[in-house]
Amino acid sequence: MSSVIPRIGLWCALAFVLHLGWEIAHVRLYTIWVEADRSGVAWAVFHCSLGDVVIALTMFATAGVLLRLPDWPAARPWAGGAIITVGATAYTAWSEWFNVYSVGSWGYASAMPTVFGIGLFPLLQWLILPPVMVLVYRMLESALFDQHSSPDPIPARASTRNQK
Repeated sequence: MSSVIPRIGLWCALAFVLHLGWEIAHVRLYTIWVEADRSGVAWAVFHCSLGDVVIALTMFATAGVLLRLPDWPAARPWAGGAIITVGATAYTAWSEWFNVYSVGSWGYASAMPTVFGIGLFPLLQWLILPPVMVLVYRMLESALFDQHSSPDPIPARASTRNQK
């Protein structure tokens, strides 16, 4: 379990950075761009990015449970990536519909292309970013976590009490 926590942290960090970039890139396609001041837009981008991290983490765990592999990106990247992409895209389609048409939490600017009334860019976000996350995760994971049994940098010294 202790080896899973740093991997979850890596996954969340990747999710935050990539989704923050995506949110910044397409915020102009929402009505908040013209309705809110700069701090309101910044808060919305940050808030949505954190929500994306929650979705990504939930799907990371779902893939781990379904594949019965806590470190599925190393062992089954295609299967795990497919689970994340399908699950997150389905959730996003529902969330966009619910928040735009049912609750009115946000709205699309006229420039937002839609597919069956759902914003194209939120859907593309979850079709494009999960495979990128898996690829970058795999590259960083091997560099960060695959340490071949190297000797302990500080060798343990036998206690003088035990050397009688």
